Amino acid sequence: MKVFHGIENYSYSTKSILTIGTFDGVHIGHQKIIRSLVSQAREKNLQANILTFFPHPRMILQKETSIKLIDTQKEKEKILKSLGIDNLIVHPFSKDFSRLTATEFTRDILVGQLGISSLYIGYDHRFGKNREATVEDLIEFGRMFDFEVITIPAQDVSSITVSSTKIRDAIKNSEFEKVKNFLGRPYELNGIVIKGDGLGRTIGFPTANLKIDEQYKLIPNKGVYLIRALYNENNYLGMMNIGNRPTIDGESQTQEVHLFDFNKSIYGDPIKVCFLEKIRDEKKFDSLEELKEQLVKDQENCKRIISSL
Repeated sequence: MKVFHGIENYSYSTKSILTIGTFDGVHIGHQKIIRSLVSQAREKNLQANILTFFPHPRMILQKETSIKLIDTQKEKEKILKSLGIDNLIVHPFSKDFSRLTATEFTRDILVGQLGISSLYIGYDHRFGKNREATVEDLIEFGRMFDFEVITIPAQDVSSITVSSTKIRDAIKNSEFEKVKNFLGRPYELNGIVIKGDGLGRTIGFPTANLKIDEQYKLIPNKGVYLIRALYNENNYLGMMNIGNRPTIDGESQTQEVHLFDFNKSIYGDPIKVCFLEKIRDEKKFDSLEELKEQLVKDQENCKRIISSL
């Protein structure tokens, strides 16, 4: 899969079947649409392409909502590649872009820049400045500019009971089994291990501090979690603390991972953490000894859950 940053950087020798969307989470509903797109592209000997946007349109048009996203761009790209997409065009959404009329968007972008042969779109899709145009308008544009419009039927859309909003809510509520069912995979954080203050090691629970560069990534709420980590192509079980470490009056939020039966220095290395279950909320303890006692209980609780999986 090739990734193009900006519509103007996309070039083609073969025409495409294209779909458009933010695809936050690339959940099972998105996957159904994308697999159908890829299947039709293969049948028609076309490229299977996606036009998506970053920043997310809501980050630009509804700044007061401060939306957090399910996937980072790298995570999204990896999933879309696995689904068979040929070209991913990531365009920087802006207020100027949002002001394009339906005619300008169709003529200049879809036809002029992207060279579509077919457009694969939901039955209720709206586009152009102020969402002025409907699928019926698109079909008329298709006749005018010689491309096919393939609509996803209402019954197919209504059969998809998952949405990115539902997934965000489930993550915030620590409903990770529900999240896994919606995404078709566990919820994950990807980051680089950075050096912390070493406090965990002094009480028998060494931790890997996870640095996540993407500020827009949705982080689960503060607390202790049972996790599975992928490091150097090996899976490890462990527990993760997300929070401000109130026992030592910490100020900034950290993401700290303690891996079971693991004793390696991994500073500077990438690690992926998948959330399995929330163990407890964040809590302030009166002493480090009391914190250590609780961590022992947390570990026992985690291992009890693991044995029942």
